[in-house]
Amino acid sequence: MNIAVSAAQVEAGRRAEGSPGPARPAGAAHVIRDDAEAIRVAHALAAEFRKGAAARDQAGVRPLRELDAFSQSGLWSINVPRAFGGPEVSYATLARVIAIVSAADPSIGQIAQNHLGIVAAIRTVSDEAQQTLLFGEVLSGTRFGNAFSEKGTKRAADFETRFTDHGDHVVVRGQKFYATGALLAHLVPIVAVDDEGRAWYAIAERDAPGLTVIDDWSSFGQRGTASGTVLIEDVRVPKSHLVPAWKGYQAPRSDGAIFQIIQAAVDAGIAREAIDETVAFVRDKARPWIDSGLERASDDPYTIQAVGALTIQLHAAEALLERAGLAIDAALVAPDAATVAAAQLAVAEAKVLTTEVALAATNKLFELAGTRSTLAEHNLDRHWRNARTHTLHDPVRWKYAIVGNHALNGVNPPFHAWS
Repeated sequence: MNIAVSAAQVEAGRRAEGSPGPARPAGAAHVIRDDAEAIRVAHALAAEFRKGAAARDQAGVRPLRELDAFSQSGLWSINVPRAFGGPEVSYATLARVIAIVSAADPSIGQIAQNHLGIVAAIRTVSDEAQQTLLFGEVLSGTRFGNAFSEKGTKRAADFETRFTDHGDHVVVRGQKFYATGALLAHLVPIVAVDDEGRAWYAIAERDAPGLTVIDDWSSFGQRGTASGTVLIEDVRVPKSHLVPAWKGYQAPRSDGAIFQIIQAAVDAGIAREAIDETVAFVRDKARPWIDSGLERASDDPYTIQAVGALTIQLHAAEALLERAGLAIDAALVAPDAATVAAAQLAVAEAKVLTTEVALAATNKLFELAGTRSTLAEHNLDRHWRNARTHTLHDPVRWKYAIVGNHALNGVNPPFHAWS
């Protein structure tokens, strides 16, 4: 029997796997009043998201209901400028919000990352008319997705997706991967280059003709992000929704630092939840080692020391995360080479510590909790799988290099979306 399959048949099969987008919200989203309300709302949502997080991970359920609650809560517009009706909270607060939500379910925290990054970019590069239009969408509860990365190019910043100019609109063609949030978005920003090689965000309707979002994410971690494939086959995007992303990296701006601090916040949330799970398991389920002579595993001095060390690491990471958020705030008020470099460096330092504590905490969980913590009924391995997957997003070895090169040689970090 001939089992050979043509490329055309494979492609046809993949197209058939495209998933429809979600409905737009029926009512307007709430608008957060201030930083304190943002934190309160984040804690309330996290309490609900945590209840089903393990089951969603095991079953591979996409968190549509949770995302609707998240975006309608007002937390997806917290960095819209006050001049356009938004809360414009501190980026220290924004990072804390993402960490709180990510402790409950880091897939949900990560899905918000690109949306909030796009909102920040619109503030930097769009004209007033475009800002009014797009910020209005965000304040109403519209979710941006992500169609940025391409797995077939040599470097992350190389893009083969292109658009052609057709007067009042452009037509986009290409293919994307790691498209976090696209599956459950209302609008999908596509990174595409023009004839001069400059990158733009072409923001397409989720169900636009020619735009196919395939739910084929197969990673062992961050399963709920559905960060799969997007096929872009002559997708029409009006010029009103064509955002000049390249302008954000022409001069010192904080766009890259903002994308990065949200990634660091996700890892901080994973670390906190892993430590909390470790403490709960050791207190309630773990047995003391036979040589200890103790009645409770929580009295083991070696366990106490290890939990203390992790707690100190986490608090240090959270402190650096807050410091980085304040540095971004300062760079937004007065952007220049010095303030933007300070923000980039502060975020790089936070990214190092949040990565390291996330990996340490999710690994140490099993050592301290014991063999029974590996049972499938607990699904505690999701914390390690999520940490290991998400911390691969940007290599921290290069964060060390950025910080070290500045300290030693006075070299400012490069300008791109990963710095």
